Amino acid sequence: MGKNTEQEEFLLNHSQNSTKGGLKTIPFIIVNESFERLASFGLQPNMIIYITKFYNINAAHASVLINLWSALSNVLSILGAFISDSYIGRFRAVAIGTISSLIGMLVLWLTTIFPQLRPLPCGQYQHDCNGTTAAQLAAILCSFGLISIGAGFVRPCSIALGADQLGNKENLDNERLLDSYFSWFYASVGVSIVLAVTVIVYIQDHFGWQVGFGVPALLMVLSVSVFLIGSPHYIKAKAEGSLFTGLFQVAVAAFRKRHINVQLNYNDDSYYKAPESELLEPSTDFRCLNRACIIEDPHMELKPDGKASDPWSLCSVEQVKIMKCFLTVLPMWSTCIMLLVSFSQPLSIYQLLTVDRHITPQFEIPAGSFGMITVLSLTIWMAFYDRALVPLLSRYTGLPTGISPFSRMGIGLFLSIVATVLSAITETIRRNKAINAGFEDDPNAVLNMSSMWFVPQLALYGVAEALNVVGQIEFIYSLFPKTMSSFAAALYTFGLALSNLISSLLVSVVDNITSARGNTSWLATNINRGHLDYYCWLMTFLCVINFLYFLAVCRFTDKQKHDDRSSLFPEAEEEHSENKCFHGV
Repeated sequence: MGKNTEQEEFLLNHSQNSTKGGLKTIPFIIVNESFERLASFGLQPNMIIYITKFYNINAAHASVLINLWSALSNVLSILGAFISDSYIGRFRAVAIGTISSLIGMLVLWLTTIFPQLRPLPCGQYQHDCNGTTAAQLAAILCSFGLISIGAGFVRPCSIALGADQLGNKENLDNERLLDSYFSWFYASVGVSIVLAVTVIVYIQDHFGWQVGFGVPALLMVLSVSVFLIGSPHYIKAKAEGSLFTGLFQVAVAAFRKRHINVQLNYNDDSYYKAPESELLEPSTDFRCLNRACIIEDPHMELKPDGKASDPWSLCSVEQVKIMKCFLTVLPMWSTCIMLLVSFSQPLSIYQLLTVDRHITPQFEIPAGSFGMITVLSLTIWMAFYDRALVPLLSRYTGLPTGISPFSRMGIGLFLSIVATVLSAITETIRRNKAINAGFEDDPNAVLNMSSMWFVPQLALYGVAEALNVVGQIEFIYSLFPKTMSSFAAALYTFGLALSNLISSLLVSVVDNITSARGNTSWLATNINRGHLDYYCWLMTFLCVINFLYFLAVCRFTDKQKHDDRSSLFPEAEEEHSENKCFHGV
């Protein structure tokens, strides 16, 4: 009994001599992350309605604004991770981010309380709308900016802060504890998102904007309080540098040494290698980068202990190899961007507001909650694929993941094309029903059309994302070692940011071109007069072009694989064969 008691105490506190970290800190971190996700994700589904209704902005411009907001949040996630790793540490990053989100949500809530922060409402027929003043626009943009800063610091750093609490290498059960922590962390995030797009959206629809925006603000108050209460118990690791710094260092060092002739044959001693590195010399692909690790003058470039004097002038062979692998994955990574763009249909919530969303005579699904269908289909497919299809397919393909990452990505892209075709057909049917019923000038009228028409396309989007994005992460994992597993998540986050920017640009261009010379825009706020179906067909065309681009990239990447240049370490692919799907979800 005494031995078991000691082991339990060891697991809780890392060691008998430690009073910080351990499992006792994990609830504070998970609750903080969960409340932040619940609050921020609960604002997004209905935000376009709030902006168009209370700020007199048309639907196309509101869609652009929301896409830019999402892009800013995703870009700041990468920047927040960089600042955290390089300068301020994870605890300070999460603290700053949580407080920033709280202030941003309080400002957003205040816009619902004080009429002075909003323009006067439009007239009955929306012919005499008042413009939004600079101060009013600044208020809501300030709230968006602060919430984005908060998300940028909290989301990439919370999970790593929790891992710091369980980072005791002397503990033999440390890996099991980390796996358990990751499982609970991702489960809590999933539950938070589900509650956000159901409960928070329902509150906004049935209790108004003051309560609907006040609840997320209250959740952030709880988030800040819980996180700071646990502060005395956290292990606060110091900043040690970021992977992205190493990538920049390789580029700068190679440029500084651009005078070196890389065609010459150098022996192994001419290259700078990190301690205990198994790489003796750089590969021949992207040869211009090899200049970064060539030692010209050992006395000037190396310290007495053998380390580089200036990491911006001399990099290790391993750093150069990482940079080359980064450049190798870029073409394949770029194929998922159009898939993510196709997911963000700009006016989908307006479509759902015009159809019958009743499940029973008394209960109606909120329009903003239909995103749950995509989340559920993604989750169900992942579980079905992992537990049922992988064992079956592995017997025939011999692959531990059932089918290759390329096949998964290709099938995902194809299903996204099918989903955009269905969305175009469904919108054509919906629009024709509205016009035939005489609702061309009444965008608020509810049609005799079930919202179940939209379920197939939303479900297909979830399956397409599960296949393509997880396939992307598997492919990236096969190139990089386990110590760089966060690199895949960083690339995916940057892909989300880029897709938001492209979506904003596409919506803006389509709106400007189709509304020229007094014509009704395809993306008009009155979707019965607009042509959202034409926009969906345009997305289908772009997805087809992207699929052809994917096939070309596959051919190029397959050739590289046969040249034995596809993996940073030979064991990298085997290393991740058991946990690819977990990290992908």
